[in-house]
Amino acid sequence: MVVDRSPAAVPEAVTDLDGSSRGGVQSVDRAITVLEILARTGGAGVSEIAEEMGVHKSTASRLLSALDARDMAQQDHERGKYQLGFGILRLASSIPGRLNVGAEARPFLRALAEKFQETVNLAVLRSNFAVNVDQAMGPSTLATSDWVGSLTPVHATSSGKMLLACLDTAERGRILKETGLPALTASTVTSRPALEKQLIAAAADGYATSYSELEIGLNAVAVPVRDHRGIAIAAVSISGPAFRFDPKKAPGLLAELKETGQLISEKMGHPRR
Repeated sequence: MVVDRSPAAVPEAVTDLDGSSRGGVQSVDRAITVLEILARTGGAGVSEIAEEMGVHKSTASRLLSALDARDMAQQDHERGKYQLGFGILRLASSIPGRLNVGAEARPFLRALAEKFQETVNLAVLRSNFAVNVDQAMGPSTLATSDWVGSLTPVHATSSGKMLLACLDTAERGRILKETGLPALTASTVTSRPALEKQLIAAAADGYATSYSELEIGLNAVAVPVRDHRGIAIAAVSISGPAFRFDPKKAPGLLAELKETGQLISEKMGHPRR
């Protein structure tokens, strides 16, 4: 039998990132692990990476060399340690442009509204107002108010308070100076110290509430949505009539709302802590 040994008949060897021709999936996994180590530590040497991964120094060195060649890692020649390369930025920069918080949040808003049978809103901060950009109505919602596109005052809504709580002191002060704290109901917080106390608590607790402060008989609670930089870009709130809806007393509501905020944040590139 004649064996065809022409170039077309011989399969090309698959070469991995570490230069070997075995375990392609393993090598990709190892390369990603190296990047995760560099991201977490801010910089590490060959020996450190090899020890953490449980591989030989030569393997770690080959992985780093391959990543360096692709600009995914770079060596600080003074310290001898590697850090993430600018190639990571090139890849990452293409992601935020295609992320739409409204589109990413929609299925989570619907699921939350269905579970607690109340209205769920997604709001962002625009021109000193909390602007509702999406809404999901619960099956038992009494009112049919469409809040999408509505400009709501930041000091009287749970979403507005949550977004304020995530701002630095200077920016928060600027907004409140321009908007003031007008009374919308008898329950609206109109004292700056009192509001600041609520915002400090919201930042610490991870949620903000509003009890009949925007409308008499309407209660709400909100949590933040963060992007890949950790910046609060939106707030998810759930609201309902005061006679049946108390955010702090509804079983499991706060935990579920926080989880929803976390899941949407993950979609926007913010890792779970």
